[in-house]
Amino acid sequence: MWDFFIVDPMTNILLLLYQYLNQNFVLAIAVFTIIIRLVTLPLNIRQQKSSLRMQEVQPQVRAIQQKYRDNPQKMQEEFAKIGYNPVETLTGCLPLLIQMPVLFGLFAVLRTVLGTTPQTLFELSQRVYTWLPIDLTTLLPIENTFFGLNLGQPDPTFILPILVFATMFVQQRYLSPTTNNKKKEEEKNAKGRKGKQQQQADDPTAAMTQSMQYTMPIMFGFFSLQFQAGLSVYFVLSNIIGIVQGYYTKQVMDREREERANAKKNKPNKSNAEQFKVSDELEYEEQTPDTIEARQSGRKKTNKGAQQTSKRKKRSAKR
Repeated sequence: MWDFFIVDPMTNILLLLYQYLNQNFVLAIAVFTIIIRLVTLPLNIRQQKSSLRMQEVQPQVRAIQQKYRDNPQKMQEEFAKIGYNPVETLTGCLPLLIQMPVLFGLFAVLRTVLGTTPQTLFELSQRVYTWLPIDLTTLLPIENTFFGLNLGQPDPTFILPILVFATMFVQQRYLSPTTNNKKKEEEKNAKGRKGKQQQQADDPTAAMTQSMQYTMPIMFGFFSLQFQAGLSVYFVLSNIIGIVQGYYTKQVMDREREERANAKKNKPNKSNAEQFKVSDELEYEEQTPDTIEARQSGRKKTNKGAQQTSKRKKRSAKR
């Protein structure tokens, strides 16, 4: 089942690309990477937009967590009002998880295609579709060197594992829901290790996502020490495409956010009565724990002043 749906199709695609791309295996891997990224593009874009939306609501999320820390049910209700789902903060690693079948499949494909033993050559001949115009007699042996590097063996220079780690780390930075506002709040509210632990306790999903920013690149960088160099090439190219896609999507989302902010500024000012009747959806917009406390203090002073004014009017009426 695994060979039929994963290994055999990938083997034939790579052989076709190798045959029609002047028997350049690195170029075949590059085109294969682009094909995989195009197939997963809709899911990747949807996931990244979701992550960027999570970034936008982080100030409101922090404010709600501070205000309803002792009332989890009310906290979840307020999260639903602003369209925040804590589970979605963990989707930053979803593209990597989706690529796991491709990773293991390509590992098996490279072991067969770039193999030189009679057993691997016989296995390769059994995997080729007879109805495709693939002529193994003209393709074998497969050219498996790239700048003196054997694509069928791990990289002894450690250059590719380092590139895998670096490119995956940058890609994760685009996908993970962290914002500058959040960093500023952490610097302001978290003093020392105790404050940092308190921040993580308030938002465990965000803390887990931040941890995965480092663990995933480190894990795949370590795996690359054992991968064939050809597989590391695939991951580096895939990560670079992901970085470009992430940068473009982020620019588009930033422009949309600026347009919404400008449209909001151009709206006519509300009267005092309307300002006290803001919707629950906007209640936490651009709030921090400090602004919540200041607003509550201001409302208490307003109510107290209104009561004193009412008492003075009653006294004047009696006189």
